[in-house]
Amino acid sequence: MAHLGARITRIAPGCVHIELPSRPEVTQQHGYFHAGATSAVADSAGGYAALTLFPEGADVLTVEYKINLLSPAVGDHLEAVGTVLKSGRTLTVCRLEVFGVEGGRRGLVATGQQTLIRIERP
Repeated sequence: MAHLGARITRIAPGCVHIELPSRPEVTQQHGYFHAGATSAVADSAGGYAALTLFPEGADVLTVEYKINLLSPAVGDHLEAVGTVLKSGRTLTVCRLEVFGVEGGRRGLVATGQQTLIRIERP
């Protein structure tokens, strides 16, 4: 996330927001945020949201995720929101949303769902 320039802006139990500022390194040939950058912040937001509900000493890995790119991702920055739908002992399912934010206006640019597995650190 540091390489992309993303940062966590909100942490609550089962919900994490990550912002990604617009810059040439995260855009594609038409000036939109690249789908890879959009997907990466969505995946991380969900992973950290799941982690907020895990016991100390646990970690998280993504098992799978699906994302629908709804419209070109434009704006001053993207805001990815990961929200836990079901936290289990082994698997957790999260909703992923990514918004393009321009001058205070938010528009949904991507939505998805992800499954994560809880792992214990050695």
